[in-house]
Amino acid sequence: MPASDLLPSVPFKINENQLALEAAIMVLPLCVEHRGAGEIGGNIRGALQTIDKNEELISGASRARVYCCNLCT
Repeated sequence: MPASDLLPSVPFKINENQLALEAAIMVLPLCVEHRGAGEIGGNIRGALQTIDKNEELISGASRARVYCCNLCT
């Protein structure tokens, strides 16, 4: 399979990886806050908000790329 055929799936896979990492990280604030480290939990939640914000952009770019590639073929 030519590399050019793989390009449309790259943003989708990046987004998929980002969602998996977000899901794994979501349990961390609960653990650290349970142990009394509320500030660290807040920092993790802030990072998760950034991931969530960027996920929207990546997801939108992925949909736009697939739409464009479908028009070009």
